Amino acid sequence: MDMRIVIPGLDLKNPVMPASGTCGYGEELSAFYDLNLLGGFVTKSATGKERFGNPLPRIAEGYEGSLNCIGLENPGVETVASVAIPKLRRNYHGPLLVSIAGSDEEEYRYVLSILEKVEGIDAYEINISCPNVSRGGMALGTDPKAAKAITALMKKEASRPIYMKLTPNVMDISEIALACQEGGADGLVVCNSFQGMRIDIKTGKAILSRKIGGYGGPAILPMALKAVYQCAEKVDIPIIGVGGIGCARDVIEFLMAGASAVEVGTMNLKDPYACKKIVEELPETMARYGIESLNTCIKEAHR
Repeated sequence: MDMRIVIPGLDLKNPVMPASGTCGYGEELSAFYDLNLLGGFVTKSATGKERFGNPLPRIAEGYEGSLNCIGLENPGVETVASVAIPKLRRNYHGPLLVSIAGSDEEEYRYVLSILEKVEGIDAYEINISCPNVSRGGMALGTDPKAAKAITALMKKEASRPIYMKLTPNVMDISEIALACQEGGADGLVVCNSFQGMRIDIKTGKAILSRKIGGYGGPAILPMALKAVYQCAEKVDIPIIGVGGIGCARDVIEFLMAGASAVEVGTMNLKDPYACKKIVEELPETMARYGIESLNTCIKEAHR
């Protein structure tokens, strides 16, 4: 079975990667299995300075997923560059996407400038879709002009391919996708979590400290598939699909919707072996459906 996928900057032996923020910088996950089984690895988002994230509580469980308002907690780009990435690279030797986030264009530019000096990075994931911060994040990803501008800035200053991570919390995600393509994006990541909330009926108050958070898990898979399909109808650049993936069959659905690779998010929090299991399931699932190469699946639903 041919599971290899090649997209800008990334030669993936299989299309499965952990989504940014769900596996940190790989240290904890490497205690469970060899990270080199993965097609690629996506780091937690780095910001200009250390961020402690939002106040507790930051997690609210649901029936088919969970809400979070972590708020981009990370040690800051200088620590990521000097400690986290070199440490990850001692255990993991495959394609590496480093996620970048910021409150404004200046912070994005600064984070990129530090990471440009670091060896071992294959591409950048530019997070313009975080729903859990007051500035930057989703605010940049909901306006086509702003999305195009930040894309153009990152593309101009990056020596590696850039993948823009989009939010589904818009009227038409394909408009944002097209704006990013026009700004020079090498690819897209579709999509981040959907906004939602839970209420503690004993207190009558929202469970999360920010009241509203990002919802992920199996329940969002149909909506995420729709977002990938809509974007693939509008753009010609590769798409990395994310949202509710929990098994090999889900991966193939995303490819047929228009993705070239996938990221697994919330399932990693429920089961640290999630990505490993999906990679190991893929050959058997491909054989069951008569699929010899995953490349033949890409955009199948559009033909």
